[in-house]
Amino acid sequence: MSAPRTPADAPATPPAPEASGTSGAPRTDSALTHGLKQRHLSMIALGGVIGAGLFVGSGSGIAAAGPSIVVAYGVSGLLVMLVMRMLGEMSAANPASGSFSVHAERAIGPWAGFTAGWAFWVLLCVAVGLEGIGAAQIVSGWLPGTPEWAWVALFMAVFLGTNLAAVKNFGEFESWFASLKVGAIALFLVLGVLAILGVLPDTDAPGTANLTGDGGFLPNGSEGLVIGLLASVFAYGGLETVTIAAAESEDPVRGVAKAVRTAMWRIALFYVGSMAVIVTLVPWDDPKIVEKGSGPYVAMLDRLDIPGAGQIMNVVVLVALLSAMNANIYGASRMARSLVARGQGPKVLGRVTSGVPRNAVLASSVFGFLCVLLSYWRPDDIFAWLLNMTGAVILVVWAFIAVSQLVLRRRTEREAPEKLVVRMWLYPALTWVSLAGMATIFVLMLGQPDTRDQLMATGLLTLGLATIGAVRQRRARGAGPAA
Repeated sequence: MSAPRTPADAPATPPAPEASGTSGAPRTDSALTHGLKQRHLSMIALGGVIGAGLFVGSGSGIAAAGPSIVVAYGVSGLLVMLVMRMLGEMSAANPASGSFSVHAERAIGPWAGFTAGWAFWVLLCVAVGLEGIGAAQIVSGWLPGTPEWAWVALFMAVFLGTNLAAVKNFGEFESWFASLKVGAIALFLVLGVLAILGVLPDTDAPGTANLTGDGGFLPNGSEGLVIGLLASVFAYGGLETVTIAAAESEDPVRGVAKAVRTAMWRIALFYVGSMAVIVTLVPWDDPKIVEKGSGPYVAMLDRLDIPGAGQIMNVVVLVALLSAMNANIYGASRMARSLVARGQGPKVLGRVTSGVPRNAVLASSVFGFLCVLLSYWRPDDIFAWLLNMTGAVILVVWAFIAVSQLVLRRRTEREAPEKLVVRMWLYPALTWVSLAGMATIFVLMLGQPDTRDQLMATGLLTLGLATIGAVRQRRARGAGPAA
């Protein structure tokens, strides 16, 4: 019998640290450290809602929906609030670094945890590559002639180093990034509100001219609103990271509960508030809203004659992209580690050294950088296929979250009701409403040529992973002890 290993060099062999205990409740992964402080988790929760998609992707939504983009972001934001409430209920009751993947495994079966977890891992790795490319384009614009891939490699090396060292480094980086993002968006909103009120020097209150003129509140009809709704749904990326990070915090239950309870005002303020300010001050058909190197935030600052508006927003977007890279490397590595710890992946990715799953961090970073290289070598086939394949993964994850909550809420009420420190509102009615909303979005995606390809590719990825997961589950049962 070999000598026992310490957590500093823990192998990934079942029974997994996140496997269910006798009560059916998963335990947090004891091989990982609890180096995230409450302030780290609070800032991750606060800054995580301000993703690069808010700054980069909102222009196309405004161009399609016009002023009704406020409604689109409000509706999709309501759906996200419900999803976060469901996820928060399960994660506060049973914190785990695998988050929704662990919940899906407990509620539905190992195949569901396998599917949700690995689909999310692929999504995060592709996102790391995309965010690296976006950040490199900004820096290359400041320093013409420098190769973009070299900047991506530099960013990747920095975040690889911080994530390999200790989880507290990830927490510190994200805390600073979040502070910068929150400060920027807060200043933007304050300036916007003052401009709307006509308080700023040399500005007149616009009233409702931009909301009702140029075709009215719905300039492109219901079809434009649908396109805006689909664009807004995928802007809410990064919200799930806080429930993954909570498992490595000093007080996971308190951290998750606080993050979820403040999600409503954060979404309302940062997303819906931003859109309302922009479409009130800037005509929805202003070319700068969708212009490369500009965007809706730059367009608004230009309207207010803020000098250097474009460069100011480039800095903010760069911070948002780098923050997302850091968070996604972290989230991907922890998801991979959790899957391996449950016997659902290659064991080499599960090794934990000094409380950090270093092989999982390396693998996630390498996959992300491979996506960057593919964007240059094979942009029109392999890279485009990867983008389409991950296009609707977040909706698949949300669906797993909702179904898992339906099952686990009943189980927790029966076995350990004291764990329900966060409760889904009007259960199970609002859970079913959420599922209906997701189904509606899937149907709407089928009706749009651009999103139809994404949905089909994501469907193939999900089906492939589910098939592999089901086969693995059947083999595991067949290899179990005889009755």
